[in-house]
Amino acid sequence: MRPGQDPGAGEHTEVDGEVPRTGVSLTGDGTDIARARHLAAAFLAGVRGERGLPVAQRVVDLTQLVVSELVTNARKYAPGAVLLELRVVAGTVEVVVRDTDPALPAARAADAGRVGQHGLEIVRAVAQRFEVRREPAGKRVIARIALADGDGSGDGAGAVR
Repeated sequence: MRPGQDPGAGEHTEVDGEVPRTGVSLTGDGTDIARARHLAAAFLAGVRGERGLPVAQRVVDLTQLVVSELVTNARKYAPGAVLLELRVVAGTVEVVVRDTDPALPAARAADAGRVGQHGLEIVRAVAQRFEVRREPAGKRVIARIALADGDGSGDGAGAVR
């Protein structure tokens, strides 16, 4: 948390050694998705400006998309607060969303005729790595997006646990 920041505000930004990170607790007030997207853009702008790391606009856009999809799923399917954390790890921006629902999400088979429910397909397609971990009080969903603007992703399959 930054000095002077209201601890009740729910957002925090820290530097853990050399690892830039930020996070927020989202409580379902109707602005969660927009707030999460704005936090992601501001975090990456800070990584670019303050840390001098190369972060292409395409990476910011993909990160906002991943944040939006993961927070939307958590808000839709899990009761209670959703925790969002962003950090830079090994040349990637790591998006972590924790919620209280222990059910692990599963991407559906591609179906161009299906309306909606394509979020995990999208995340897996753009993420360099994708993981889901069950935790004692719910689950943690992790997606990593390369900071360098190359082809945008790894194989998209990621590791699912």
